[in-house]
Amino acid sequence: MQAAVCRDGSLRYVSLTHALVQSPLRWGMARLLIGLFILTLSTAIAADATNDYPQQIEAWRAQREKNLRSEDGWLTLAGLFWLKEGSNTIGAGETNDFILPAGDAPNVLGEIRLTGKQVTFRNLSGDVVSVNNKPISGVVPLHYDESDNSDVVRAGSVSFYVILRGGRLAIRAKDSKSRALKEFKGTEFFPVNPAYRFEAKFIPSPAKIAIPSIIGQTEEDDSPGIVEFTLNGKTYRLRPVMEGDTLFFIFKDLTSHKETYQPGRMLNTAQPEHGVVILDFNQAYNPPCAFTPYATCPLPPKENILSVRIEAGELRYQQGHFQ
Repeated sequence: MQAAVCRDGSLRYVSLTHALVQSPLRWGMARLLIGLFILTLSTAIAADATNDYPQQIEAWRAQREKNLRSEDGWLTLAGLFWLKEGSNTIGAGETNDFILPAGDAPNVLGEIRLTGKQVTFRNLSGDVVSVNNKPISGVVPLHYDESDNSDVVRAGSVSFYVILRGGRLAIRAKDSKSRALKEFKGTEFFPVNPAYRFEAKFIPSPAKIAIPSIIGQTEEDDSPGIVEFTLNGKTYRLRPVMEGDTLFFIFKDLTSHKETYQPGRMLNTAQPEHGVVILDFNQAYNPPCAFTPYATCPLPPKENILSVRIEAGELRYQQGHFQ
């Protein structure tokens, strides 16, 4: 597998890597990647469920925590603003169309103009503004694409860029001094349990499946097949979608009612080898929507709602924003 890190440095665990950069999913998961260390660690965990396996999982958890606490990670999200045709003003002042955190951005930062599918930004706050770390003045075009490889506008601790979700354009704003980051309480997990690491059977069965999102949009995505595992004598099935060179599972189980994040959790694995997928729920993690209302996360497809408790992986963060 290859490692890839997105421009804004947002992170995620293990096999998400290059997967989410190339992903056909449009909900913002492309900015959840982790660095090379986690990728290497995850590969080692997948290959060895004995000896120092608990220590490997603990190291993965520590890296996930570090990534979440980064000054450019998901906890820094400060706004999600849907663009309307024409002028859209942005700044900390209350008269703006898009209001940024008070004290961390100029009252009047600039004007974002949407003309068809073209987006431009006009700097209205002088030399404090840059695009891709280069000072700008006047009007500049803002590049974006479906993988969130977008131009980043920055003013002090605040930055923003254009995202494309379900055919609609929005502005995602971040603040490296955000309250959510400062007040983050840390992640919690079920105890490491090797019983939730499965050598699951991969059944080739290409199909289009509907992936809903937390913002009410649904998209069709390609699933390469079915992954089958047995827990407590009963067989269960999940359908992953492809994320670059990994399998990406969005699932929900009976712990979602109380212990884990209500909408569901996520898990990435290497592709099958000789018809086997290493499915390790100890590396299941929360989507960014568990920590912020400004993310645009996918939800589990109907095929991935499990009628069993998966007592492994990441627990709910406080109450989550999804109530």
